[in-house]
Amino acid sequence: MSEDNYNSFTAPDGEPETTPAELAELIERLRQASTHLPKERTSHHDLKLLSRAIRELRRAFSVFEPYRHQRKVTIFGSARSSRDAPAYRQAEALGRAMVESGWFVVTGAATGIMEAGHRGAGRDHSMGLNILLPFEQQSNEIIRGDEKLVTMKYFFTRKLMFVKECDAVVCLPGGFGTLDEAFEVLTLMQTGKCELMPFVLLDAPGDNFWNHLLAFIENNLLADGMISAEDLSLLYVTDSVNEAVANIERFYRVYHSMQYIRDRLMFRLRRAPSEQQLDALDGEFGDILSDGWFELLREAPPGEPDDPEIAHLARLAFHFNRRSHGRLRKLVDWINAEIG
Repeated sequence: MSEDNYNSFTAPDGEPETTPAELAELIERLRQASTHLPKERTSHHDLKLLSRAIRELRRAFSVFEPYRHQRKVTIFGSARSSRDAPAYRQAEALGRAMVESGWFVVTGAATGIMEAGHRGAGRDHSMGLNILLPFEQQSNEIIRGDEKLVTMKYFFTRKLMFVKECDAVVCLPGGFGTLDEAFEVLTLMQTGKCELMPFVLLDAPGDNFWNHLLAFIENNLLADGMISAEDLSLLYVTDSVNEAVANIERFYRVYHSMQYIRDRLMFRLRRAPSEQQLDALDGEFGDILSDGWFELLREAPPGEPDDPEIAHLARLAFHFNRRSHGRLRKLVDWINAEIG
């Protein structure tokens, strides 16, 4: 598997990969937590919710595990888009283009935009996270019956998997669900609860669905100080499939992945910066450091996963202030432009 097909997931608390002994301890904590439920008189309804959520996540983890080293793009969009709608054709073209670039496509597995993404990708390169609803949400004909399809009851477990298992997100026009998913991803990146990734809002050619939303964000959220100008760096709006794909591929040109190792953030890079570029980084992005400076590591630090897919990569290590995630996204862009 090439380095392009590695996906590293940053633990929310910044802990490195667990050892077998630590893994056994985590499983024991789960068992101990369950023993407290009767003592705390947890209601029958809450027990059912907890049990179902754990079983759903366990099943989803097992389905996605064989594809952890495969780059995947999640496509969100309306289940109600007809097959002759411009947005449907756009999603189909996107799915096809991403597979041609070596990616898998993950969708909600229903009809509309989700079906279009899978149709473009083809069954072999599609993965699905379906949701149980009393109406309109059955799996599409492309992914139906495939071993890479998971059906879930809860939106919160489903959304967790959408973000946890992908390397890029593309949103096409949709309703409440699509907007919920879009803002969920933006919130997680803005607050550092998930890794940075390309996030594209893709319109049909000539449409302004997402430009209208961007105008609202700029004229209200930004103007009223509810977000910072740098937060807008977390998203990219276009009506071109080629530009969407280029934006995604450009993100991983030099930058590979990130992980907190103890108190430092590690950017894994396909090419190491020069001494001059390191000096420039301190001047350009010193404001995102809590202390110290940017340091180049040419081998994996202690505590990082022992994985041959990433062993050869350079590391840019620094004490990130864990606050300026929009600026952190700009750092990725700078690295790709200047070192690439």
